[in-house]
Amino acid sequence: MDERRSGARHVISFPIRVRWRDDRGKEVVEEGLTENVGPTGTLVYLPRLLPGVGSKVQLTVTENPDDEVTVTASVIRLERNAAHPQAALQLEEGMRAWKKKVWELAAATIAEQEPDDLDDW
Repeated sequence: MDERRSGARHVISFPIRVRWRDDRGKEVVEEGLTENVGPTGTLVYLPRLLPGVGSKVQLTVTENPDDEVTVTASVIRLERNAAHPQAALQLEEGMRAWKKKVWELAAATIAEQEPDDLDDW
């Protein structure tokens, strides 16, 4: 299988809100966390409901309540692990804001972190 990612992914948890319409047209809103953040997509953890593969969703990163970022994305893959359900999202609209306010913030946040002290075993 060919790797289709177009840049580094940063393993970071940002709070998110995902909106989509279910099969009956009813709006679903689910809150969760990012698992990793890339320049054109993200893997998200949604604790209760997952949108279907191929669905269009509105993804809002709520890390900074005064400057939330909302993008349109497509669901490209699901991980239906009952303990940790995840959806892989590919961005479709809003990539410029995403790269500047989410992906670059993830990189800067990780760069500022101090490494964990090694435990003596």
